[in-house]
Amino acid sequence: LLGGFVDFTFIQEPQDTVTVRGGVLQLDCQAQSDAAAGPLTITWRKDGVLLSAVVDERRRQLTNGSLLVQNIVHSRHHRPDEGEYQCLATLEGLGSIVSRTARVIVAGPLKVVVPTESVSSYLGDTALLRCEVSGDPTPVIRWQKNREDLVVTLDPDSRLAVLPSGSLQVSRVQPPDSATYRCLADNPGSTRTGTDAELRVLPEPGVTRNLQFLQRPSRVMALLGTDAILECSASGYPTPSIQWRRGEELIQSCIVLCISAVPPQFLNYPTNTYAYESTDIELECAVTGNPPPTVRWMKNGEEVIPSDYFQIVDGSNLQILGLVKSDEGFYQCVAENSAGSSQAMAQLLLRDPGVALPSAPRDLVPVLVSSRFVRLSWRPPEETGGAVQTYGVYYSQDGVERERSVNVSEPESLELTVSNLKPEESYSFRVVAYNDVGPGESSAPLMITTKPDLQVPSRVESLRAEALSPTSVQVSWEPPSQPNGPVLGYRLLWTESPSGKEQSVEVNGLNYKMEGLNKFTEYTVRVLAINRYGPGTASETVSVTTQSDVPSAPPQNITLEVVLSRSIKVSWQPPVRSAQNGIITAYKIKYRKTGRRGDQEAIEPNNFWYLFTGLEKGSQYSFQVAAMTANGTGPASDWYTAETPENDLDESQVPDQPSSLHVRPLPNSIIMSWTPPLSPNILVRGYIIGYGVGSPYAETVRVDSKQRYYSIENLEPSSHYVISLKAFNNAGEGVPLYESAVTRSLTDPIDPSEDDLFHLFDKYPTPMPDTSTPMIPPVGVQAVALSSDSVRVSWADNSMTKNQKASEVRYYSVKWKTSYSTSGKYKSADTTALSHTVTGLKPNTMYEFAVMVTKGRKSSTWSMTAHATTYEAAPAPKDLTVISREGRPRAILISWQPPMEANGRITGYILYYTLDKNMPIDDWVMEAISGDRLTHQVVDLNLDTVYYFRIQAKNAKGVGPLSEPIHFRTAKGRGGDHSYWPSDTNLIDKSSINESPIGQMRPPHGSATPQKNSNLLVIIVVSVGAITVVVVVIVALICTRRSSAQQRKKRASHSASKRKGSQKDLRPPDLWIHHEEMEMKNMEKAPSVAPSGHDSPMQSCQDLPQVAHSQSESQIGSKSSHSENIWPTNLLNCILTARTNVNSKNLVVVFKCSDVAGADADEASSSISTLERSLAARRGNTRQNDDSYGLTTKQHT
Repeated sequence: LLGGFVDFTFIQEPQDTVTVRGGVLQLDCQAQSDAAAGPLTITWRKDGVLLSAVVDERRRQLTNGSLLVQNIVHSRHHRPDEGEYQCLATLEGLGSIVSRTARVIVAGPLKVVVPTESVSSYLGDTALLRCEVSGDPTPVIRWQKNREDLVVTLDPDSRLAVLPSGSLQVSRVQPPDSATYRCLADNPGSTRTGTDAELRVLPEPGVTRNLQFLQRPSRVMALLGTDAILECSASGYPTPSIQWRRGEELIQSCIVLCISAVPPQFLNYPTNTYAYESTDIELECAVTGNPPPTVRWMKNGEEVIPSDYFQIVDGSNLQILGLVKSDEGFYQCVAENSAGSSQAMAQLLLRDPGVALPSAPRDLVPVLVSSRFVRLSWRPPEETGGAVQTYGVYYSQDGVERERSVNVSEPESLELTVSNLKPEESYSFRVVAYNDVGPGESSAPLMITTKPDLQVPSRVESLRAEALSPTSVQVSWEPPSQPNGPVLGYRLLWTESPSGKEQSVEVNGLNYKMEGLNKFTEYTVRVLAINRYGPGTASETVSVTTQSDVPSAPPQNITLEVVLSRSIKVSWQPPVRSAQNGIITAYKIKYRKTGRRGDQEAIEPNNFWYLFTGLEKGSQYSFQVAAMTANGTGPASDWYTAETPENDLDESQVPDQPSSLHVRPLPNSIIMSWTPPLSPNILVRGYIIGYGVGSPYAETVRVDSKQRYYSIENLEPSSHYVISLKAFNNAGEGVPLYESAVTRSLTDPIDPSEDDLFHLFDKYPTPMPDTSTPMIPPVGVQAVALSSDSVRVSWADNSMTKNQKASEVRYYSVKWKTSYSTSGKYKSADTTALSHTVTGLKPNTMYEFAVMVTKGRKSSTWSMTAHATTYEAAPAPKDLTVISREGRPRAILISWQPPMEANGRITGYILYYTLDKNMPIDDWVMEAISGDRLTHQVVDLNLDTVYYFRIQAKNAKGVGPLSEPIHFRTAKGRGGDHSYWPSDTNLIDKSSINESPIGQMRPPHGSATPQKNSNLLVIIVVSVGAITVVVVVIVALICTRRSSAQQRKKRASHSASKRKGSQKDLRPPDLWIHHEEMEMKNMEKAPSVAPSGHDSPMQSCQDLPQVAHSQSESQIGSKSSHSENIWPTNLLNCILTARTNVNSKNLVVVFKCSDVAGADADEASSSISTLERSLAARRGNTRQNDDSYGLTTKQHT
């Protein structure tokens, strides 16, 4: 990429190696670059000196860059092959980078330090056989018993253990342990066999023996992540028990984890930087480690030597003043300590001014010239090429090649003061205007000579500063030796480190108490005297640090990780530096089990994590962390909660497939996010990502099990990539999940909200407020769902530099959208804190979040995204509507719409209705509606009555909020219909016995077609009424005058009828008759048809089913609930009355029934059959469809 940054990295670096004399050493080194210009070459250094194959023919560089050394030479005084090796990768015309340092050790001979001696031990006691062998590298010790290899493990139940020192410890000595032992030591260079020693087992006399330590613990240093063993062995009688303590904490084992040495780790990396000549830049590099690492800078593979123009500032940052073209190249920050080394690289490129730039500013003149500063002014350029963004003043001292620059603070400003000049020196000044494109034409240089110093006072003497408290410092001094006249006062200046913020105060005396300072903060103090000529030369600076105090803020970024069913790991980061108020000596972790009173404490002095073990399975624990200094304990963090599982996760089988995979293509990258497998009981140790053009097997990447996103970089635009994702554990790799994506074309428009790439160069020189090295985006972004509509997003900001001024306000922008959104539209919010709670989200929805930091006019790129899914929320239905049923004034149909957000799968609804809306909801009538139906029918309501209705939805989370109540007044009835309905609300249900499921719509009853001729209607009604009266009389006579012979005949007929009925299709009974009143209304055709071809809705008295009591009278007259069969065993003495409803064309028949003798049963049956035939004949003459009249039934309507 001509003129742009080069992706130049090592893909393989040399590693520490142990070899042997006469052997072969191979160190591998490979680098790669996307630069098209110039070949890539590899060279090697040993102990900082370039290696040459000409000097030593044993050394040869392979074609892939690896270094091969044959026939290793090693003696006591000649070790040419042992040392530190580095490979140097060079791109011709661009620069070089150097690899990590690899240490090569040639294994030397082993030496027995302490020979093994025979020992005697009492039965059941502890015996220790020593074997100490030295060598480089440290040898591996193994033991033999009677010349046979002894298998020794670190199992706590094993009686045999080989300690790190090489000694063999035998616990609870038994008679079979009596034998001859010897140790064998091995390293790559040699093998040594120890002397034979006997272990003699003596019978235990049972006499008390004093406690004796056979082996005491010694100081151990181990690398982070490795095991360390502290030795401890003792004997005596009774057998001693050994306990370990770390501080005040009791440890139940002799084998403990001891982390001391931590390799260097980068907190801030240097970043690729564009700059202009004559400007200043600062490359950041912040590292941590134990022991504290040393930092050095390399430029093109050569160490940078600090000078006037290359300076190490703020501990490890590299500042370059007055850039020149030769400063371009690759810069590496190399950090090293005894635990290892690490390096990070950045490229510096100088840009040339562009086109369409401003012309030269005019009339550059000095306004004020002093001995140490010059104030300049100028007029704007004639041609600006757009709005002028700023002016830069460039100056250089006569005879010095390097040029410095400083910018005006406001674009409109046409004056600038250049300070820190030397008296009686000549300087050249010029001014340049900047627009949106870049710097314009420079003005003509202006030569100015500073004035000599006036007779100002000399420096004050004996400057002292003493910290009085965490916020105050006492400063005192002596007058200058040469005041050059009366001293009018003193000016005290102090600078806060590391922000660089300077303050000053005018003082009349020789001391001053500085107050309101920051706690445990270093300040540099200087004083200058003032006479009538002005301020004199400042004194030498004196440093003082305010006293420490307890931390003023809790630790940050606290996370909990459930390691096993009985273990939880708590991790944290220190409080922000400004709130530490001293050296953090330890961290106090409080924890408690949910539901149990009282807190327990643990102290962690060295690490940023603590592992709690021995917890209860399936229990919830809460943790909080506080930082400690020598002054005490600071405030504790919020409580964080985690729950141990009922059982440890299963690793006997591979994980399932990830439950989802989403990809978002950009021109040169694909951002992918996923969710873990659905099986919560199978352990996942990480994920394997595969990708390639047309195949997912070209490249693979492994990520941690906690990671849910990854950005695949350095892809080709407009290319089809196939991506695979699979989970793995120690049992193997799971089934992959595949996804494909086509990277965008470089010409495709990209929504700015989706643009996660950050522009590598800017339009202005570095000194401008918005044009320095791009800010580092926030890291460690975490998103945690708090409720169904809120998520808390937190992060860490590593872009805080030590010299950042406290007055520089920075804020953070948080953007979010649903993970499945294809529009790319984000919402955002700003905050000055390191966390933000996003509200107003949708329930049960996955969101992705990213954070950006802004300081002044400079912003970082968006951070990596974090994902969180809001909790499910109870759903709320809407648009509850009530409508009446045509032809059925006592029935209504209720409909509604599902909730806007179902928040999960709807499992049902609950309908409430009442006459009094002020009654508690528990007293409303409730009807459950299963499934996701959106309509429900309520029947048997009172006429001309106001009802109130509410509804709520159900899902797996529970029931949702109730809808607002709506009211509905039932119909009054037409044509005096109300007079034919009994006043008793215990009405029989006018639906079928085979009641439809709750919530299912039922079609309306069949109804007679309206008659257009009203006279015909009157005739029909009168005829039907007359026939009904006749039928009533006949039924009454027959049911009271049947003979006993007819009764016996009826019984025989009844038996035959039952046998015949068993052959027919069984169907629900046609009639459910109220025990006091019964209504007759229009109904659908019965399932079976009479031989005459007409419907027969009525049956003989014998076929009438038993009738159940209706529900007791309620406030609303709801549907009957039949619970008791009250049909008499003998027949009924029924007196019928009939009325007609002219408007609805219904015939209403009311029975008044009483018990009758069995002899009248046939008469009653015959009368009812006659009634049925008469009605059927009348119906055939008066109706236009095949609907039938019959007694009100519980049949489907």
